[in-house]
Amino acid sequence: MYDHKLIEKKWQKFWDENNSFATTNNKEKKAYILDMFPYPSGAGLHVGHLEGYTATDIIARYKRLNNFDVLHPIGWDAFGLPAEQYALKTGNHPASFTKKNIDNFRSQLKMMGFSYDYKKEVNTTDPNFYIWTQWIFKELYKKGLASIEEIDVNWCEQLGTVLANEEVIEVNGKKVSERGNYPVIRKPMKQWVLKITEYAQKLLEELDYLDWPESLKMLQKNWIGKQEGYLVKWKINDSNQTIETFTTRLDTIYGVSAIILSPEHPLLLEISNEEYKDKILSYVNQSKQKSDLERTQISKDKSGMFIGTYALHPLTNEKIEIWVSDYVLNSYGSGALMAVPAHDQRDYAFAKKFDLKIKEVIETKHLPFLDDGKHINSEVANGLCIKEATEVIYKKLNLENKVKKETTYKLRDWIFSRQRYWGEPFPVLFDKDNNIHLVDSLVELPFTNNIKPSNSTQGPLANIKDWLNVEIDGKKYRHDTNVMPQWAGSSWYFLAYILKNDDGTYLPLNSSDAKKRFEKWMPVDLYIGGQEHAVLHLLYARFWHRFLYDIGIVNTKEPFSKIINQGLVLGPDGQKMSKSLGNVINPDELVSESGADALRLYEMFMGPITDSKAWNTDSLNGIRKWLDKIGLVFNNLLKNINSNSKNPELDSQINQLILDITNNIEKYKFNIAISKLMVFINYLSTLKEINSTNVIRDFAILLSPFAPHFAEEILFNINEKPLQYQSWPIVNLDKIINKNPQIGIQINGKIRAQMEIIPSWNEKEIVSQATSLPSVKKWIENKQIIKTIYVENKILNIIVK
Repeated sequence: MYDHKLIEKKWQKFWDENNSFATTNNKEKKAYILDMFPYPSGAGLHVGHLEGYTATDIIARYKRLNNFDVLHPIGWDAFGLPAEQYALKTGNHPASFTKKNIDNFRSQLKMMGFSYDYKKEVNTTDPNFYIWTQWIFKELYKKGLASIEEIDVNWCEQLGTVLANEEVIEVNGKKVSERGNYPVIRKPMKQWVLKITEYAQKLLEELDYLDWPESLKMLQKNWIGKQEGYLVKWKINDSNQTIETFTTRLDTIYGVSAIILSPEHPLLLEISNEEYKDKILSYVNQSKQKSDLERTQISKDKSGMFIGTYALHPLTNEKIEIWVSDYVLNSYGSGALMAVPAHDQRDYAFAKKFDLKIKEVIETKHLPFLDDGKHINSEVANGLCIKEATEVIYKKLNLENKVKKETTYKLRDWIFSRQRYWGEPFPVLFDKDNNIHLVDSLVELPFTNNIKPSNSTQGPLANIKDWLNVEIDGKKYRHDTNVMPQWAGSSWYFLAYILKNDDGTYLPLNSSDAKKRFEKWMPVDLYIGGQEHAVLHLLYARFWHRFLYDIGIVNTKEPFSKIINQGLVLGPDGQKMSKSLGNVINPDELVSESGADALRLYEMFMGPITDSKAWNTDSLNGIRKWLDKIGLVFNNLLKNINSNSKNPELDSQINQLILDITNNIEKYKFNIAISKLMVFINYLSTLKEINSTNVIRDFAILLSPFAPHFAEEILFNINEKPLQYQSWPIVNLDKIINKNPQIGIQINGKIRAQMEIIPSWNEKEIVSQATSLPSVKKWIENKQIIKTIYVENKILNIIVK
């Protein structure tokens, strides 16, 4: 049994002293391998975090051995609400315990042998980092993509801040904060807003070209929510006003039973009947307390009311009731829709509840009918399918200037203000008339122990009067008391790693030297992280990156060329790890007992990187025993080296292993690669001698991405150089002894024989050979072969009757 504690400390010390994982910049090929950087919580890392970090480390180590320049960095997403709430509860300043947490995280990562270049380490709370977050914000402002607007927000009094929709959950029918379960209300506030909606189309353009999971691309597309449709004008009865409805189903216009406005529609009160206005105002206020998600869920009970006025149908002049309902969002389309209950699920639910007329305009046997079909009750479109009906109706409305084609998006602008202390300050000053002035230099977060919110509209920075108010050239100004959301730093941190110099300084983001580095390293070649960041972080990062591309700072439109979403590592009980369930597995204890290499191997051997899997400590023990077995096998072979020995089978096996490990690492099939290593060790254990240590050297290098400490020690024991001076073994295909594959022969699904096949045989020849076998003949005699099913190099199923 090898002493993992001694060996792992030995090689971690060697790697530190020899700067083994420094980012090189002198080779033709590059690999930028990135983890989603962690929030350094007080709980430290658990085994679920290590899955993605181990996977990226395997690739980084593999690429270095294949003569790539590798950038494999780590950093800390250290601003944010969790640290602030912990500070408020404990009386500690967030800066002190954040530093302590980071030191613990770094220690755990080094304990695992991850090959990060710590000279590239970034921290979002470092002023040298967030001066460039502020610079990006100022550029967005200069281009008209940042503004202060009064909008309805989610306000949490206990937390003293605005929350994003994604930070609000529903418990027992009430909206509460995800953190702390505190009550949340909707209220109008002046907030910084980033106009990500202006980038909606650009954020869609490149998605299809990225090597991302299709499910992830679809999440992004659905969030952006592009729809191409039509704006139809409706004249208000007894009024000079008109309203426009957005629809993607213009062909159903003859089936409209109501026009439905959003509670925020600007014309709602203006066109409402006077006697209805008080009730309408009350309804509007109720709607403000609901989130957009809550309002638009199909399963939710629909609410609404008639506003006492009518629109005139643009084709038939029929009077159509106008209603208000909160399932219509003002931010989507025109904030008004034409309700066609017979052919829309939400409209159908609304009509059934309020007893609206349901008029079928497509032949159907059930409602609501959403598919294509022959149009009825549609005058100019009768007998036509959707495409043709849309064309003739559009043509008729267009002649009367009552329709235009329109593209709309579900994407909302990004509310960018937080009423907190622990975040990046805004680089702006306000004068006495509330005019905005950009600050050229860094606006550093001032130190204070008074981080409680000052009131319901300002952040804790308002408590610091000597910082809040400034005088410049005799004029008085005040700082913005809001801070940026935690998303700000994570929207560009992957560029900061490239800017970081070995001495701890940063290249200016807008410098020519920075541009050269971006041209070398961008885009990120591999990005691994959890699916919980599939929408917002990735969307915001893509938005900022595309903006920086548009203003000439970076050289690529997209930041991440390949993304892998790791699966969850579940607790031993099969549930997601959490403190409350008591099923969190701490890696420190496991490393102490079994070693970091055993833990790394087990994390990757559990199953495919993208799958969720339950923790099993017994299986980890099995991996540790396998490492001990490798040591025993090699010790025995090292005692029996015969330079005159020739073993073509061993030559074939090691070259086949090189080929298999290479292919499986390239395909991110780490569990299969480890199983191949296990099979090879079983084979070696049957040998009595070898002719040199070359096979042990090659095996150690193949093992090293998975178990680097152990691999280094193997190389050391056979007088080979450390890994940083080694290269990935080159396969010699000529030495691989090709064995003809064996396939199973099934009769009606049951295995009846095995047969060796020649690779050049086609399916017809394979069937002919199989049916001539005595062990098969007896099962098909006097029977008719109905069909044959051949799975290449695996099985032939002969169906007979």
